[in-house]
Amino acid sequence: MIIVKLIGGLGNQLFQYALGRNLALKNDTELKLDISGFENYKLHNYGLHHFNIIENIAKQEDIQCFKPTRRQIFFYTMDKISKRFLPLYKRKYIVEPDFSFNINIFKITKNAYLEGYWQSEKYFADISEIIRKEISVKNEPDELNRNTLAQINITNSVSLHIRRGDYISNKKTMETHGVPSMDYYVQAQTFMEEKVKDPHIFVFSDDIEWTKDHFKSDLPLHFIDHNGVKKNYEDMRLMSFCKHHIIANSSFSWWGAWLSNNPQKIVITPKKWFNKPDITTRDLIPESWIRL
Repeated sequence: MIIVKLIGGLGNQLFQYALGRNLALKNDTELKLDISGFENYKLHNYGLHHFNIIENIAKQEDIQCFKPTRRQIFFYTMDKISKRFLPLYKRKYIVEPDFSFNINIFKITKNAYLEGYWQSEKYFADISEIIRKEISVKNEPDELNRNTLAQINITNSVSLHIRRGDYISNKKTMETHGVPSMDYYVQAQTFMEEKVKDPHIFVFSDDIEWTKDHFKSDLPLHFIDHNGVKKNYEDMRLMSFCKHHIIANSSFSWWGAWLSNNPQKIVITPKKWFNKPDITTRDLIPESWIRL
């Protein structure tokens, strides 16, 4: 079996699922999801049960089969010094070594437990249609969301995401990520105005009241304030139906943009994704997306 550890926000969980799903398909085996980390995780909840995924939750006895032995932990440590020791794909408990795409993950041909974020479409690009189909919300939208979808469909809709939440409240997260400046959003809107006729901005945020007070624009604005954190999957669905996208340095709006089926979509992303310069994003941002 392939077991993937799920942790982080909804966008992180989707990246983790997508890689696990691809590896399970390639090896003709079952995928199990380890959600045990959410028992003591305060920032986010498990959220994939809202989607049409293959949801097979790993039991504790499944997970115990993959816990690294002292020997494996030793070799993983040594591997950071020399790649000659126990290649990634030969381990049964695999910890993501860094943020860049690692093609060797596809050499896995046996049971494996995966721990990491795996934030690149390169991990699932060859099954993108399967992923798009499975990452669709199970339930039909309610009346408020149906009305918003109607507005999105009849306008040149542009989703705009302002991520705050734990990026602001959690010191460690703030030090790692930071938030894009308002100058970024001004530049992105200007770019959209030049490329898109009569754009309508649909604003999404996990701190929508702050956003209403601080985000201004001469363009038509639609603040999406009816879903809230507990129904963030509905916000992601709405984002995915927008025709163009201005995303934050957030895996949540990354997925909102990626799931869009508009072949002419314009996606604008912050050039600076992390505060830490040693973390590369070369494999995170698709080539067609525009960095500002």
